[in-house]
Amino acid sequence: MTALPLVFDAPKRATPPRHLADLDPADRRAVAGELGLPAFRADQLARHYFGRFTADLDAMTDLPAGARDTLRALLPPLVTPVLEQSCDDGATRKTLWKGHDGTRAESVLMGYPDRATVCVSSQAGCGMACPFCATGQGGLQRNLSTGEIVEQVRQAAAAARDGALGRPARLSNVVFMGMGEPLANYKRVVAAVRRITEPSPDGLGISARGVTVSTVGLVPAIDKLAAEGLPVTLAVSLHTPDDELRDTLVPVNNRWKVSEVLAAARRYAQTTGRRVSIEYALIRDVNDQPWRADLLGTLLRQQVGTKRVHVNLIPLNPTPGSQWDASPRRVQDEFVARVQATGVACTVRDTRGREIAAACGQLAASQA
Repeated sequence: MTALPLVFDAPKRATPPRHLADLDPADRRAVAGELGLPAFRADQLARHYFGRFTADLDAMTDLPAGARDTLRALLPPLVTPVLEQSCDDGATRKTLWKGHDGTRAESVLMGYPDRATVCVSSQAGCGMACPFCATGQGGLQRNLSTGEIVEQVRQAAAAARDGALGRPARLSNVVFMGMGEPLANYKRVVAAVRRITEPSPDGLGISARGVTVSTVGLVPAIDKLAAEGLPVTLAVSLHTPDDELRDTLVPVNNRWKVSEVLAAARRYAQTTGRRVSIEYALIRDVNDQPWRADLLGTLLRQQVGTKRVHVNLIPLNPTPGSQWDASPRRVQDEFVARVQATGVACTVRDTRGREIAAACGQLAASQA
């Protein structure tokens, strides 16, 4: 397999049209004025979009017909479903979206007994070049706009409410673990988090504690996020505790080593009061050795602190034709036990969507 280069700066592509979700409340009112409408019309539009999860202007009957026609400029179609698949008795729904320029991104809506969660993309493709990840091997097409990110969440919230998961449910959790490296699209992702967490009519009203932002370890951006005043969970995709393997498995490690990433995780936990999640995709005969479990737990205990960190072990979802495979169950169980023996919490992520290409980037690759 040929190693791909790291790409931090997205290629220049046509910008998606301006959308209501791109604008903060003050900007929305200003734009309403530019359109020749009073500022409160923008607030009315926001109440429908963020509070009722609708982008159907014809259903907004409290708005005059003329105002509705004018306000269509703020609700352009940003992401259109190309393919939708479901499994797990309807509790998992994956959507492949097409942007205004034909780029593809994915989201997954998952229902649980006590909650509904959506996993969203922050980029079309990814520039972090992790060799075991379908998205990373596909390269980076472009950053998604704030509106494109929020639209994934808004449509998921509407689908959950309307019974798409088998029964009506309230969307309570948003995870930035779809396509892309969220902190490489920092400004738009932070703006999207604010739209997602601000109460209606300024946002979707989802608790910041229900939002998780993942990263492969962009240390300066982790520190910047800690200072934003957003108590979201940080998830660090570590995947191995030793620099030698991580240099290959997670190529950004050639810029920021494991010790630097864990130090940033500790600072994030100290600043926000939120426990950091360490994501670890368990790969057969690659990173699943007992000594790596021991080292992982020891490093996390020493460098982050047992009360500030939790290991989320992920059984690898193999991609078609890949050399990578999931570890056997007995190996997985031993790995968990060894991490826990160091005093660090460790659990195995619920596996969803194997039969619908739910590993990041698989669905987009299958439709290319």
